[in-house]
Amino acid sequence: MMQRFCGWALITSIELTVLLSGCSSNVTPADAAATPAARPAAETASPPQTAPADYIASGPLVVENQVELAAQRDGVVAEVFVDTGAFVRRGQLLAKLDDRQLSADRDAAAAKARSTEADLKNWESGAKVARAERDRSELLWKANIIAKQQAEKTQYQYDAAEFEVERQREDMNFAQATLKSLELELEKTRITAPFDGVAARRYLHVGQEVVKNDRLFWISAVAPLRVKFALPEAYLGRVRKGTQLIVAPSAIPGEIHQARVLMVSPVVDPSSGTIDVTAELQGPSASLRPGMTAGIRLRNPQ
Repeated sequence: MMQRFCGWALITSIELTVLLSGCSSNVTPADAAATPAARPAAETASPPQTAPADYIASGPLVVENQVELAAQRDGVVAEVFVDTGAFVRRGQLLAKLDDRQLSADRDAAAAKARSTEADLKNWESGAKVARAERDRSELLWKANIIAKQQAEKTQYQYDAAEFEVERQREDMNFAQATLKSLELELEKTRITAPFDGVAARRYLHVGQEVVKNDRLFWISAVAPLRVKFALPEAYLGRVRKGTQLIVAPSAIPGEIHQARVLMVSPVVDPSSGTIDVTAELQGPSASLRPGMTAGIRLRNPQ
């Protein structure tokens, strides 16, 4: 009897423990849920949003005008007038090829053009005389003073004079075209600067034989300076023409320049997910050179 009572007591104790455990697990979530409700409103408010940070990028300084001058015809370099690093003006003579043969050909063509022009004027005068004779003969024939054959002869002479005038005019046009062609070839022997800038490189020397398309000079403008860089596509529409930014050349610590956006590409590069931006520097920039790398700071792009 005592053993049976102890067994029931043990079972009752276990059931009580399980019951208390179940009650405890039911109460705890309710208490935990009640705890946040009792917190002050200030603790539940979301933190204030911070302003977007400046965007930092980098890119090269460039100029719009930059070209490698190439030989436009075969020849031998006769003279070189500028060296690497020299500042040049538009139209300035940089070098010259030997032009003696071309000059002689041009002078001969000019003489030929003058000769054919004089012949044309002579035949034009003859045609005027022939026309006057024809008109006079027609009047005499109508007055029955001369025969019809005589009037027809003066008409044939006038027609022949007109044909000769036309031939001489074509000869003159051909001579003038030949002269112009030689003058153009003569211009190709003169290498000139296409715009104001600096002779960044010189590839030729006196006595060198060059052929068409050989490199002669690399001419680069020095202003206005521009900077090119890329932005993530998320900035499309947030950066536009006229947006101000700061440019800091990497080679000159502490120096900064103002710039203004000139162009924002309307197309996103699918390989990088970026858009190309070009900005132009404002104010003096004598210490900067095309090709330098610069940091770009875009202030709080919205």
